[in-house]
Amino acid sequence: MTQIYYEKILGDRNIYTSKVIPIPRPEFFVLYNGVALYPDEAVLKLSDAFETSTPLGLAEKGSPALELAVKVLNINEGKNEEIAKKCGTLAGYRAFIGKVREFEKESANLKEAVVKAVRYCRDHEILKEFLEQNATEVMNMLINEWKMEDALAVRFEEGMEKEREDIARNALVEGASIEFIQKITGLDIEKIKSLSVQNNP
Repeated sequence: MTQIYYEKILGDRNIYTSKVIPIPRPEFFVLYNGVALYPDEAVLKLSDAFETSTPLGLAEKGSPALELAVKVLNINEGKNEEIAKKCGTLAGYRAFIGKVREFEKESANLKEAVVKAVRYCRDHEILKEFLEQNATEVMNMLINEWKMEDALAVRFEEGMEKEREDIARNALVEGASIEFIQKITGLDIEKIKSLSVQNNP
């Protein structure tokens, strides 16, 4: 895919030349409109996920061999207003998502909320043409997107649960009391007892 893209932007220039061919500088953005609190702007780096040592066991020195920096822009209501003012489509999308969430709170039914939001925005000239042409696709996309958001939230909770269990196991090894472990982890007593049994088969 990348090769096809660069072939298009380079045109007839010889990609096999030994000389450096100038190419457009890539920029990567993520537009965040989730419900969790998030700053106006943030930068995510691929290297933040790298292990501290190479496969050879050598400590990494200097910059990583591969890096990708992605700027995340929060586009929820009240965030990055200047960007929304400069882009009518983005402002419309933000308003549409806001209406979906508003109607979902009222009805507790996502599908119904999306239908109401589509109708509201068409009636109020918000992304009207786009929604008239793509209402079905938009509904399907949003319903699947919300499911993905729920799935990610569940995975986060599962990760937190595993972390608490790991803390409990370590505390048990150190000889901490079950009551103390319950206090610092929030795990129930029976769960801690089962971890204790696992530590001492």
